[in-house]
Order: sequence, then structure tokens, then C-alpha cells
Amino acid sequence: MATPAVAVAYSGGRDSTALLHATLLAARELGTVVHALHVHHGLQARSDDWAAACEAQCVRWARRGLPVVFHLERLALKPRRGESIEALAREARYAALERMARGAGCRLVLLAQHRRDQAETFLLQALRGAGVAGLAGMPHSFERSGITWVRPWLDRPREAVEAYVRRHRLRFIDDDSNADARFARNRLRLKVWPHLLDAFPDAESTLFDAARWAGHAAALADDVARVDLAACMVGSGELDVAAWSALTPARGRNALRAWLRERTGRAPTAALVEQLCRQLPDARGTASWTVDAAMRVERYRGRLRVVAPRAVVGERESRLSVVRAGRHALPGWGGTLVATRVREGGLPRASLVDLELRERVGGERFQLGPHRPARSLKKQFQSVGVAASERDAPLVFSADGRLLFVPGLGADARALAAPGEPQFALMWIAGDRADS
Repeated sequence: MATPAVAVAYSGGRDSTALLHATLLAARELGTVVHALHVHHGLQARSDDWAAACEAQCVRWARRGLPVVFHLERLALKPRRGESIEALAREARYAALERMARGAGCRLVLLAQHRRDQAETFLLQALRGAGVAGLAGMPHSFERSGITWVRPWLDRPREAVEAYVRRHRLRFIDDDSNADARFARNRLRLKVWPHLLDAFPDAESTLFDAARWAGHAAALADDVARVDLAACMVGSGELDVAAWSALTPARGRNALRAWLRERTGRAPTAALVEQLCRQLPDARGTASWTVDAAMRVERYRGRLRVVAPRAVVGERESRLSVVRAGRHALPGWGGTLVATRVREGGLPRASLVDLELRERVGGERFQLGPHRPARSLKKQFQSVGVAASERDAPLVFSADGRLLFVPGLGADARALAAPGEPQFALMWIAGDRADS
């Protein structure tokens, strides 16, 4: 059985050069190939020189019988005003490494961070006010998009890497941007570490241990959150406020943080979590809190949900013709109207040939069922629990101005087809679900 190919993120610096060389020596014995992945960020004047030096080094090693293949991807990063160059470069770098690894058929990528890097990360996160998840720093390994990323030297001291480089007389790139004190990690290395090590010689190992304990605490918090959310979540991922309020303050805060991370796809700010913990128990009726420009958290009828605006493209459609079963995309309204042939409880096919789509302007009346009174849409929405954030869908009228269908409520009982008449049931699917 062939040994799977492995990739190494290779910047050309001391640490990645040492890791690539060590991996090549091991791979030669195993009979596998190592793919050296170099990202050209385009942010430094010497980026071209560094890329050329890395490629030349791989060529020299290959001539000596080491199983290396060099890969290069060039980026054209243009930070916007106020945007963190460090964060932008990091995100783009991992994306480029993933593309190159996938193209080379590698499911394993090695990263060269060591114990000093982890200790620095712990300090930086602490200075930023991070919680236990942030203080845990970098994981030893993680999986993303089918690729496993491993830091094999994360528990090794920096001195061990330096000794390896000296022993094998490895040449590496000395990035002069590492002396730029505008970057937080550089300020820490240049101005804090020398004094810290002078006062506390074991700082690197003790801070590394602190990050490991924080990792254990974060894992435990995640386990507790899964148990608590299983008892608090209802419907399609909504949070039952009463069940959540029954938790202890610490567990409630932990569960809320995990729920927000799951529903929004990223860690919530501490300010948002604290605001929700203070205000949720006393909130009545409909209330909302801003997550960011694209999302908000909404409380409605005792449930908490994350609401994102619908994807609206162009002007809203005003006319539609339904002559057969199928899906009718309405990007202007941010959703899809689905027509299904039914035998009863639908709308007459003849009335759907020429439809008018309108916004709710007030004064519309809707009959929810036979023998029930027609009432205002607002009252009907309230009666069946349609949240305000879900009331911005198109109202469907016939050509002669009769209200036929309201998303969230269904067909108006006054417009239902007679028994045996060809008819369709309508359904509105909003947002991303419309494409599923």
C-alpha cells in the first residue's frame, strides 16, 4: 500500500525550512513524496526573491535524492483601509495552502509552529480579552474541508528548531518584516519577550501549559453546551428562552455562546453574549439584538433565532404566471414560489395564470379557514406565530385583485378551488433554502 502524499507549508523561514527538511528525510525512508507549498502574498518587495529562493532550495534537495515537489501560488492582496493585514494574509494563506494541497492530492498538511509560537499566541489572546477558546491557542491538529492540518512541533521549544538548523547547516530566509513593530506579534517578540524571559526563564513552557489547560477547559465547555442545548433547542435550531433561563448563569452563558457560534458560523463577541444574558430574561414580545450588518438575533414568542436578510437581487417581480407544477424563482423577493398539483385544498389553476405580486401595505384582509372571519393580516400573522422578520414575502393576488395566497398563512379560504376542479397548492420558500 502506497504511503499517502504529505504537504508542508513552506515559507522559507527558519521554522518551515527545518520542518520541510526533517519531513523529507523521513519521507525518503518511507518512499513517499513531500509537496512544499509556498504562498507568495505580494505584500513585500522581496516576495519574488523569496519565492525564487524556496524553489531553488527544493531543486537542490531534489538533486540530492530528497523526494520534494515545489508548489507556488501568487496572491494579490489589497487590504482595505482599517483592515488587519495580519488577519487578511493569514486567511488568504490558508485558503491558498488548501488549494495547492488539494491539487497535489494531499490530505495532510504540516505546519511549523512550535512552543514559543503557542506561548506568544496565549499572551496575545489574553491581552485581547479572549475566553478559554481563544486562550487555548493553536490546536495540535484540526480538519477542514477534508484536509488534516498538523503541527508536529507544537510542543517543541524554539531552541530545538534552532539546533536542528545549525546541525544540518540549513539556509533560510530572514524576513525583514519580522522587525516591523506595527504588527502585534512582532511587538511582543521584540519588546516584551526579552524582558519576560529575563524575569521568568520558564515563561515559554509555563505559558504553553496554560494554553493546554485552556484547551481542556474549552473542550469541557463544549461538551456541557451540547448537553444543555439538546434540552433548550426547539424547531429548526431556535432556542427556547424559558428552558435556557432555567440553566445556571455560567451554563446559560456557555450554552448561549455555543448556540450563537453554531447559528452564525463564528464566535460571538463577549459584548453580545453579556447583553443577551442581561436582557433576554426580561424581554417581552418581539425584541432583537444586532450581531453585525448582515445578521441579528430576534426573540419572538419565547424563542430566540438568528435572522439574516434574504438575498435580494434586482427589482422585485410584480407579475407571475403559474400554468404547471414547479418552482418559480423570485430573486427580487429573495425566495421561490413552489406550485404543487393537488386534488383538494388548492387554488384554481385558472386563477393562477395571471398573478400580481405585491408588498403588504396595510388594510389587507385574509380568511384563514372556511367559516372563519376575514381579519387583518397583522392579526392573522400573530394568531399563527409568523414573526415580523418573516412577513416581507410577496402577497399573491389574482388579476382581478383578489388576495389568493400569503406566505406563512397559505391560501385564502375564500379563493379555494371547488371539488374536482384542477388546482395547485402554493408554498413559499425564503432565502438560501430556495436553492436546496
